[in-house]
Amino acid sequence: MGKFDGNEKIGLRNKNTGKLIAVYPSKAQGTDEEIIKTVKDWYYAQNCSAEEELRTAYVDLLTETEAKSNK
Repeated sequence: MGKFDGNEKIGLRNKNTGKLIAVYPSKAQGTDEEIIKTVKDWYYAQNCSAEEELRTAYVDLLTETEAKSNK
């Protein structure tokens, strides 16, 4: 089991600022690599102009505070 598998509290975070960009709305399933691809593909589908933003983003677990405020 990887870092993200089965976790409902994941999102995209900016590498430079650490700021949360988006919260993935579904439960993560699969290997970490599959989940990372799925989350990035989901975000790209939401906003096709997000390609540049995705270059400086990474998939991360939400903090407890972020998870509560994004229910």
